[in-house]
Amino acid sequence: MNQRAVDQNTLLITLISIVATIGGFLFGFDSGVINGTVDGLQTAFSSDSVGTGFNVASMLLGCAVGAFFAGRLADRFGRRSLLIVAAVFFTISAWGSGVSGGSFEFVIYRVLGGLAVGAASVMAPAYIAEIAPANIRGRLATIQQIAIIAGLFCAFVSNYLLADAAGASTAEFWMGFEAWRWMFWIEIAPAVLFFLTLLAIPESPRFLVMSGKKERARVVLTRLFGTESADEKVAEIDASLAGDHHRPRLSDLLDKATGRVRKIVWVGIGLATFQQLVGINVVFYYGAVLWQAVGFSESDALLINVISGGLSIGACVVTILIIDKVGRKPLLWIGSAGMALSLALVAIAFSTGDLGEGGDLVLSDSMGVLALVAANIYVVFFNGSWGPVMWVMLGEMFPNQIRGSGLAVSGLFQWGSNFGITMTFPILLAGIGLAAAYSIYAFFALVSVWFVLRFVHETKGLELEEMAG
Repeated sequence: MNQRAVDQNTLLITLISIVATIGGFLFGFDSGVINGTVDGLQTAFSSDSVGTGFNVASMLLGCAVGAFFAGRLADRFGRRSLLIVAAVFFTISAWGSGVSGGSFEFVIYRVLGGLAVGAASVMAPAYIAEIAPANIRGRLATIQQIAIIAGLFCAFVSNYLLADAAGASTAEFWMGFEAWRWMFWIEIAPAVLFFLTLLAIPESPRFLVMSGKKERARVVLTRLFGTESADEKVAEIDASLAGDHHRPRLSDLLDKATGRVRKIVWVGIGLATFQQLVGINVVFYYGAVLWQAVGFSESDALLINVISGGLSIGACVVTILIIDKVGRKPLLWIGSAGMALSLALVAIAFSTGDLGEGGDLVLSDSMGVLALVAANIYVVFFNGSWGPVMWVMLGEMFPNQIRGSGLAVSGLFQWGSNFGITMTFPILLAGIGLAAAYSIYAFFALVSVWFVLRFVHETKGLELEEMAG
């Protein structure tokens, strides 16, 4: 194969990967858009702090279910097919969330969106891992995290601009609808784009081989890698299944010799859970509320979210440049250490505050700056490590036969812990305060250093067929 053909194939693989990562963009947008609508939801639905917490976190219930069943259904119907279904759900959820007249209706549409987010969160990195060559797989899979952050960033920007144009998120905007409703409707455009572009990309060749459709897999692999490499890759995928061509099932996650859950599955669960226990989605979902709680105006708080989103994208770009050189494991433990330190500094800053007349935390100028800077350093460390690398590893670390099931279980734990952290934050905020809450997240970040060094194995440069599990 000449160099020109290699370049063309690399370009095609990259374009296909970018299409898949639009799901990541919608994942991020759908997660971040709620950030600017909290005041609007409280006003429109007359909800208390617990009710608001459930309205915000309700999507995550759908995410947990979506991630679990997407992994299983993708083994039956295909990775691309599940992403197409997710695109339809994204569209319906964006429309319905904006037209909702009460909490129950809103929760239904948010759960539907959660199903889409959960499916996209596990299927996009799995799809990319299954069509990308080992030498650039980490970089391409990391694009997923940039897409997630870009989605968050765009949600923060649109929230800020809409609230600014209307005067507040609760004020009426275009066609007599409140600004917070338009914050949801903006998402319809990228959701439709995702659906249309998915129709133009092929199914995962590894799924096709596992489904007994070797000729279709060979056609796809020939487009990606050339005829000679396609024949070799079909043979390698076939050999990795070790003659065991039964349809993948959850029982494959058990070690046949001992009957216990495979160690690789526990590592996947650990990676998925620790990514949430460090509290990152408190920043994503409650950023505006958080900064208003320490004295910033709604407009300033939304602008801080925009700045954090920009820093996050920069951190992900750096990770793209180094992940296939440095490896996954070093990025994870260094990120954990950085998050533990920066979260501790945030907790220290918050611990110095006094309660104002309205019950809000008031910080001195120096402590306010420390909290703001440390929080953004924390975001940079997360998005340079656990943000992208966890998804990269989950997409590539499982053997072919158990990839769908492994992702299903890991995704269930990832979104389940996400729900727990998100649902409990308003309660922690009202109960033990910001400083104690951030101390808990700092503790889990520190424990994750030990987890990575003790249990996580490097996957840099390995073909998916070499993943032993």
